[in-house]
Amino acid sequence: MKRSITSSLVTLGLVAAVTGSIVAVNAQGTAANANMSFFISSVGSGNGGNLGGLAGADAHCTALAKAAGSAKTNWRAYLSITATPAANGQPAGAPVDARDRIGAGPWYNARGVLVANTVDDLHARKLTKDVLLTEKGTPNNGMGDTPNTHDILTGSDTAGRYLATGGNNTCSNWTSGAEGQAMLGHHDGRGPNANRNFTSWNSSHMSRSCSQPDLVATGGAGQIYCFAPN
Repeated sequence: MKRSITSSLVTLGLVAAVTGSIVAVNAQGTAANANMSFFISSVGSGNGGNLGGLAGADAHCTALAKAAGSAKTNWRAYLSITATPAANGQPAGAPVDARDRIGAGPWYNARGVLVANTVDDLHARKLTKDVLLTEKGTPNNGMGDTPNTHDILTGSDTAGRYLATGGNNTCSNWTSGAEGQAMLGHHDGRGPNANRNFTSWNSSHMSRSCSQPDLVATGGAGQIYCFAPN
């Protein structure tokens, strides 16, 4: 009888220890998610480069973050736009650099891992697939995965600024799901050859067009980078 009681107490002690470990792990996961201030959108708009402009892209980031359990409500898409001329009674629009939209840092992914400390740090780092996660805390598909979705919309150069080369390189400032092109980054830092531009997370190559099928055809899904600036 005494042995049975002792055995039961040992069993209860093991259960309590295991339960405590699970609670601790879950608490760590919750804390990491609460600190999330960067992610790759797990899905795009479904309409290619038409994100509804910067406002629509920001709303997309916010909705995904909320669905993932984030309490942060101020999210910004890492996207640049180019200047627009005055037309149809509307004033001219100034260009916007993606780097100026995302706050000062630091930023952490959904697992609580540091992505970068500052804006300059962000654009100097060689960021990798295992750090650039979705809002769900999962890796985004890259080269070698099926399907490959490593092309991320940015409309930016390697410093995070709009492209001053002329032409439509932001899918008409993220309102076109057909004509135009967009600069894309490779979140996995990989490409078809060793050209250094293919290693850039934010400025690797131009898209074929702004349509969803053309984005998919070259290894993308219309996804974007999202940052919480505060």
